[in-house]
Amino acid sequence: MTVSRALHRGHKRLKPLIDFAIREGWKVVRTPGGHLKFTKQGLPPIYTGATAGDHRADRNALARLRRAGRITSQAVTTREAGADG
Repeated sequence: MTVSRALHRGHKRLKPLIDFAIREGWKVVRTPGGHLKFTKQGLPPIYTGATAGDHRADRNALARLRRAGRITSQAVTTREAGADG
């Protein structure tokens, strides 16, 4: 059984979200309450429900992960520019 399959537990709409997060270096775990917790060093955790009532919940979580990734890359770029000057 793959990691993403164990995490999405039959909710196929969550599989692309979990696969994206793992590819981008996020650690994905299930909370005791059944939610998904996405963590990455230097960033606050992102939580999402595993059985969302809203049809856009998986897209909203994906957007939050992408935004966090952009913030991280901007911080690295700013830090590198400050070291050069």
